Amino acid sequence: MSTPIETPVSRRLASVKNIIIVLSGKGGVGKSSSSVQLALSLLSQSPSTRVGLLDLDITGPSLPRMVGLDIPDATVHQSSAGWVPVYVDAEKRLGVMSIGFLLKDRGDSVVWRGPKKDGMIRQFLSEVRWGELDYLVVDTPPGTSDEHISLLTHLHPLFAPTLLKPTTPTSILITTPQVTSINDTIKSLSFTRKLSLPVMGLVENMSGYVCPCCDEISDIYGGQNKVSELATKENLGYLGKVPIDTNLVKLLDSVSKGEIPAAAQNEDGNSNRGSDDTADVSNNNTLNGNGSGHGDGNGNGSDENATTTQSQFPLLDKYNATASSKVWKGITDKLIERIEERKSQIRHRLENQ
Repeated sequence: MSTPIETPVSRRLASVKNIIIVLSGKGGVGKSSSSVQLALSLLSQSPSTRVGLLDLDITGPSLPRMVGLDIPDATVHQSSAGWVPVYVDAEKRLGVMSIGFLLKDRGDSVVWRGPKKDGMIRQFLSEVRWGELDYLVVDTPPGTSDEHISLLTHLHPLFAPTLLKPTTPTSILITTPQVTSINDTIKSLSFTRKLSLPVMGLVENMSGYVCPCCDEISDIYGGQNKVSELATKENLGYLGKVPIDTNLVKLLDSVSKGEIPAAAQNEDGNSNRGSDDTADVSNNNTLNGNGSGHGDGNGNGSDENATTTQSQFPLLDKYNATASSKVWKGITDKLIERIEERKSQIRHRLENQ
C-alpha cells in the first residue's frame, strides 16, 4: 500500500469527509443552482450535517448571490488558522467561499490567465478554514478548462484512499435534455475518465415544468429519455430529472435581493468583523493568485450553538417547502448511497491487499 502524499491541500482537507465536484459540459444548464440545491439537500439529511460550498467559477462567481450573501457584510476574514468562510446560517452549518467575497466592487470583472487562476484555486483549497465538514460541494465553471485541471492537480494527494479514510473526491454531471447539452456532457465525461475522476451519476436538469398551483410536473421535451439512455450506455448512475420550478426561481430571486436574511457571519465573530486575530482579506494583497495564508492546515472551527427564537436557517426552511426540494432529496439519497457503496468497495479492496 503506497504512503499518501502530504501537501498543504491534503492537510487542510483532512477534516472534510466527502468532496463532491459538480460539473457540466455546457453553460446555462443550471449547474450553480444545482450545487446550491445539492448543498441544501445534504443539510436536510441530518440537523448535525455541516456542508461547505466552494465556488471555483473564478471569472463568473454566482454562489454568493444565490445564497443571499451578495451583501457588504459578507466578507472573508484572515485568521491565525487561515481564511474564514462566510456562513449562510446562524448555526454555521453551511459555509461558502467565493472570489466574489474578495472583490471590492461585486460588479468588477476578473480577467485572469491560467496561472493566476491556478494560484487562487490553490489558496482556496489550502487556506480556507472549513473545520469539520461532512461534505464539500465544489461548483466549477462549464466545460473542461484551466480551473478543472488546477482543481484535480491540487486534489491529487486525496486520490490515495486509506483504511482510515476509504474515499476519494467524486463528481456528478449536470445536463439538460437538449442534444447540444448532451453532446457537451459526453466531452466532460471523457475528461473525467482521462483524469480518473469518479462520476457518481448524471442529473437531468430542466426536464419539465412544475405547475405553481398544483405542483404537477409537465414534460416539455416530449418525454425523451436521452439522458437516461446516455447513463445506461456509459454505465453511469442516473440520479434523476429536475423540472423547472417557478417557486424555486422566485425563492432564489428573493434571496439574491436580500429579502431572505442570511447570517453572513464568519466563524470568529459578527457579521462584518472578525475577532482580534482576523483581518479583512479583501483589503489585503490576496487577489494576486499566489499569496499565502497562515495556520497549520487543519483549523477546526468552533461549534457553539446560536440561540434565537427565529428560524436558524430561513433559506433552508423555505427551500424545503418547494417541489424542487423533494426531487433533489431523491437525487441526494441516491448520490449518498453510491458514495457509501464506493467507500465499502475501497475498504474491502484495501483490507485484502
